Amino acid sequence: MFKISKKLIFEKSSDRLKQESIINVINSFKSKKNNNLFFLLEQRFQWMQKYIRDADIGLEVGAGAGFSKYFLKCKKLFTSDCTNDIHLDFKNIDAQKTNFENESFDFIIASNMLHHTAHPVLFLREMHRILKKRGKLIIFEPYVSLMYQIITYLTKHEGYDFTKNIWDEKLPLNNENDPWDANDAISHLLFDKKIEFQKQTNNIFEIIYEDFSEFLIFINSGGVYSKSFYIPLNLYILKIVKCIDKFLIKIFPKIFALGRKIVLIKN
Repeated sequence: MFKISKKLIFEKSSDRLKQESIINVINSFKSKKNNNLFFLLEQRFQWMQKYIRDADIGLEVGAGAGFSKYFLKCKKLFTSDCTNDIHLDFKNIDAQKTNFENESFDFIIASNMLHHTAHPVLFLREMHRILKKRGKLIIFEPYVSLMYQIITYLTKHEGYDFTKNIWDEKLPLNNENDPWDANDAISHLLFDKKIEFQKQTNNIFEIIYEDFSEFLIFINSGGVYSKSFYIPLNLYILKIVKCIDKFLIKIFPKIFALGRKIVLIKN
């Protein structure tokens, strides 16, 4: 990992990206005015289908706008978040303590939400509790590559802190009172050292898949919740850009990759 610095944190007032409301995000998505964003989200969720069966019952935690329902197929997929937004199936749900019954779900999706979690170890333990035997925790998270760090520095959006001790359950990794506060280094602190991860979590999960994705298709998406400038492209050009991304990320993931895909299976 190439680090410009081990810690890069900004005040919310310095964020150069405009934050959109959930309602605006949903309405914009449904209108399909931004083909770039639809393509990005399709790629972000489509890969998960391989780990989801038709008869499965699943849950998305920290679902935000609930995009998973538009791209994934199964018997039933519930959305949840810590908010009380009307489109959610389960409202005011803390993913670190959900109060769902033991072994309720065949799979759980955590897409771009883990870095907003104050206590990731508690989150993993809770996901293990509510997953069925051999259930899957499907994760998509930021990957703090060299390009990601540069973008973070320029936009001053979110931030990262590699100096935190992620295994200290009493130490919050970000602001517990702000659900939008983030530490984009969380997936690195959890998963970069695989042996340490297995040891610290008492082998409750097995990592069965990991890959990296997203560079130009993310930069030119216009943003999901935080909006930015983008150049509209048709589907043919977007597919070409995706191929360029795959080539760059395969050769230089620590420089170009902006996204990280991980699947854990419950032991």
